[in-house]
Amino acid sequence: MNRKVFLLLIVLHFHCFSQESDRKNGYTFDANVFYGSIILHNPDISHLITKHPHGVILGYNRKTFGREDWQQWYNYPDLGASYIYQNTNNQTLGETHGLYAHFNFYFFKRNLQFRVGQGIAYATKPYHRETNFRNNAYGSRILSSTYMMFNYYKEDIYRSMGFKAGISIVHYSNANVKAPNTSTNTLAFNAGLVYTLDGVEKEYIIREKEKIREPLKYNLVFRSGVNESDNIGHGQYPFYIFSGYIDKRVGRKSAIQVGGDVFLSNFLKELIRFQSIAFPENGISADTDYKRAGIFIGHELFINKLSIETQLGYYIYYPYDFEGKVYNRFGLKRYFGNNFFGVVSLKSHGAAAEAVEFGIGVRL
Repeated sequence: MNRKVFLLLIVLHFHCFSQESDRKNGYTFDANVFYGSIILHNPDISHLITKHPHGVILGYNRKTFGREDWQQWYNYPDLGASYIYQNTNNQTLGETHGLYAHFNFYFFKRNLQFRVGQGIAYATKPYHRETNFRNNAYGSRILSSTYMMFNYYKEDIYRSMGFKAGISIVHYSNANVKAPNTSTNTLAFNAGLVYTLDGVEKEYIIREKEKIREPLKYNLVFRSGVNESDNIGHGQYPFYIFSGYIDKRVGRKSAIQVGGDVFLSNFLKELIRFQSIAFPENGISADTDYKRAGIFIGHELFINKLSIETQLGYYIYYPYDFEGKVYNRFGLKRYFGNNFFGVVSLKSHGAAAEAVEFGIGVRL
């Protein structure tokens, strides 16, 4: 089940980032090598941090020149696809291969490049109860992965060849679709070459920036998926989330949100039953309600038909204590027309992921 979930995730991400092909645009290819360390974000993975990981990052990029308004708003970013190979130099963690859709954003006269990519990765040595029980970071072969690069960037230093160098952060997790899921974060130095595939100089289109005004918008969202508790072998269970919120556009790029969620998480029902039997001294009753309800504030960043959503919530109905009363959500939305959207989001409590959520919604 988890493989189908993450395959759907990458299809949605590539659909969100893709644009209609236009051969008049400029294209670049970059190849980077990296060398770094796995960050000790959780003491439970200390035994997995032994040597320094290394690998390669390959990227294919399409430039934008302002044919659409949003391209000018974000200083003419690139859209692209990338591949990351990482060798952890650890027999337990093994290697990973990842495919991503990404954006490149530019600053300081386009000499500083910030890349953010989202996709899926394949782990060669995930957790296995008998053959690889020490790998408590990756509970499945298919992982969700996010990476960022902060690079000095210079094209066409010699003919069509350029250079980039900086730091990269690569995150791997299956978002508790299957336990265990302690995850890893690699911080690395990278350097590489940039090749301009189309050497024709392009002109950036500059339009007068118009203000965007919208009344209050009312949103309804249904999210679902499967996840598992941190107890290995408890099984995967479906969850259902119903959300409603109001948002107000505060500029071309941003909207502020206020709303609430109702959570029906079946893995908690199983976890409560297990706790009541295995640890009766904790005083947890088997009929403790597994449902939760919360309120949240959020922000939505609009990028063409795609938007990035961040929310911070607090449970107001919380009969069973699981990871604390504060929760957060990070999501990618894709609008279809003016009112309907699909969303993929990660819900967590601080750095502890609870679930990958797939949803549909309407904005009226």
